[in-house]
Amino acid sequence: MPETIPAQAMIGVLDSGVGGLSVLREIHDQLPGYPTIYYADQAHLPYGPRPQAEIRRFVEQIADFLIAQGVTVVVIACHAASAAGLHYLRARHPDIPIVGIEPAVKPAAERTQTGVIGVLTTQATADGSLYRRVIERFATNTRVITQVSPALVTLAEAGAPQTPESRALVAGEVEPLLAAGADQIVLACTHFPFVAPLIRDVVDGRAALVDPSTAVARQVGRVLAVRGDGALTATHPAHRYCTSGDPAAFSATIARLCGVRVTAEQCRLDQTTA
Repeated sequence: MPETIPAQAMIGVLDSGVGGLSVLREIHDQLPGYPTIYYADQAHLPYGPRPQAEIRRFVEQIADFLIAQGVTVVVIACHAASAAGLHYLRARHPDIPIVGIEPAVKPAAERTQTGVIGVLTTQATADGSLYRRVIERFATNTRVITQVSPALVTLAEAGAPQTPESRALVAGEVEPLLAAGADQIVLACTHFPFVAPLIRDVVDGRAALVDPSTAVARQVGRVLAVRGDGALTATHPAHRYCTSGDPAAFSATIARLCGVRVTAEQCRLDQTTA
């Protein structure tokens, strides 16, 4: 008989909206035996323009909710939320591993041939100390061009439609990076992998896209293995999808972006914690 997964071996993933589904997709691919709970804080979307303290409060509420559901590890699948709340959550929950995400500046700086990398991101991430530290550690000899692109978040939340308007919008965000000589473009928002096909159309082979989602999923696997929760073999683990917004709209977006049909739950944490 396959080994059963203990109730505590569960992965919680949070984001401001649908962007973290790009990380969840990698987690499902790399760790298929684990049940997951995904929380999209769509009632407060977007996080990017909000103050760090406000984002930290939202992230704290969501993490408390996920931990109350029995998760083994919390994944902050949002650059803005990681910038605002990663270290705070680790101090608040020392017994629960908290895996964050940081802009993939290091691999981009290692791979660039032109010495120029572009970073597509949000204002909260661009303003955060985490982003500054990553640049100081890994890109001191590289020109880093930061492009704050909130419109791409909105585009992903709309299901990344392949329309002339969408292509024009993406071109307006990406062309300045290419014109400056960037040969690596860092997707420093988890929403942006869903817009990647549109970005690649604009890039047309002139630059590589760098997405940290795979590395985050690998780190989750390492954390679970250290805790003794590795190598689990449930055939059909349960996955829950929660939102503070409209669950029907969220379910429809998951179907468009991920190709899976689910019934999302509405969980308004400002009103209830269950």
